[in-house]
Order: sequence, then C-alpha cells, then structure tokens
Amino acid sequence: MKFPVTLPAKTPGKTAGKAPGKTLGTAPGRALGKTPGKAPVRSALVSAGRAALVPVLAGAVALGGLCAWTASGAAGRPPRVTVEEARVLLPLGRDDTAAFFRVRNEGNADDELVSVDAPTAGGAMLSRTVVRKGAGHMEMVQSAPLPSGGTLEMSPHGLDVMVWAPPRLKPGDRLPVVLRFREAGTVRVEAEVVRPGSR
Repeated sequence: MKFPVTLPAKTPGKTAGKAPGKTLGTAPGRALGKTPGKAPVRSALVSAGRAALVPVLAGAVALGGLCAWTASGAAGRPPRVTVEEARVLLPLGRDDTAAFFRVRNEGNADDELVSVDAPTAGGAMLSRTVVRKGAGHMEMVQSAPLPSGGTLEMSPHGLDVMVWAPPRLKPGDRLPVVLRFREAGTVRVEAEVVRPGSR
C-alpha cells in the first residue's frame, strides 16, 4: 500500500541553509581574508618610509664625501703657530725697550697677529720703525699678517713689540709676553733679555 508523500514547498530564490544573496563565510562586498581600507594604509606607510629614506641617504652620501675630502688632505689644516727666538733688549733702567720674535705658521690657513701684552711691564704693543728724512721713529701697528706656511720675522729695523715700563731686568732674565692671534688664539712665551747688538 502506498502513501502519498508530500514534500515541503520550496521558497523561490532560497537555497537550503543559506541566506539569499549571501555566500557562506563571506560578508557582502568583501574578499576572503581582506579588510577594507588596509591596502591604502600599507601603501601610505611605504610611501612615507621612502620619503624619509631620501634625506637619510643624501646625508650619508654628503658625509662620505666630506670624509673622503678630509682624508685626501683637501680640507687643509688650521693655523698652527710656533714662536721661536724670543728676545728682549736690555733696557737702560726703566726705559722702554723692544722684544723680537720669529713666528711661524705651519698650518694651511692664514692667520694674523692682532695684539701683544707684557704682563709684568707697563704694557706692550706692536710697532714698526719708520725712517723719514733720515730720521727713524716708531709707529703703532694694529696687526701683522701671518700667511699659511709663512714666517713673521721681527727685527730692530722693522716690526717689533715695544715694551714700556719694563721691570728691572738683567741679561739672561725672562720677560713674559703674550701674543694673540685671530685664529690660533693666545700664545704665551718668555723672551730672554739680551744686550743691544747681540741679536
């Protein structure tokens, strides 16, 4: 004996176990495993990283070039001043006297002697002997150039350091003198007291 089998009516447009218009495990409008908006963020981060890398690389290249330039000797050396043969003439009593030096610049940059001082005397200044109409007299000098690799030679007939009101001195004593250079800074020396004509 057969019984009639009645099947449940199908709803148009539906699939068993699935919501209409949906794919199992996937939200509408999304690709599997991707989050909307992350790709543009990643792209922006990459662009920012590249932009930041440009000045870093430029700085590294510039630094490398500077190091190579310095290593090759092209950067030169700053002024390096040495003072030799420091002498001061034995004064008659407390009369003014003169000091003389040989100054060398062993660097590759020019310098300039801008001032002098004798701390134990009344003072000191750069001066030069000038002869006019057969008569010589001293003139104050503001400064004296010291070219790179050059020598500044002082003498009784040219540039010297005039020292006034010196302390009581005798041959062989030492007179402290301070020389100031524009680039090399301060150089302190002791000038040996010598009799006039012995230099």
